[in-house]
Amino acid sequence: MSIQVKFFASLRERMERAGDEVGAEAVTTAADVWAHVAGDAPLPANVLVAVNQEYVDADHAVRDGDEVAFFPPVTGG
Repeated sequence: MSIQVKFFASLRERMERAGDEVGAEAVTTAADVWAHVAGDAPLPANVLVAVNQEYVDADHAVRDGDEVAFFPPVTGG
């Protein structure tokens, strides 16, 4: 029973890993997932969150088998 976690771009560098795994029983929302993998670091306000490849709010419910991805804001020119 687990949730797969992925970090992209600068978040991958900040977290010093491309992903993680969290026990589904330990979390109920995407924000909980972040808190579990980031320790004391708060979820930055501008980070995008996706659950199963769909963008969601940080308070979106997660469950066993989900994939939660965190993306820094996208900029372009």
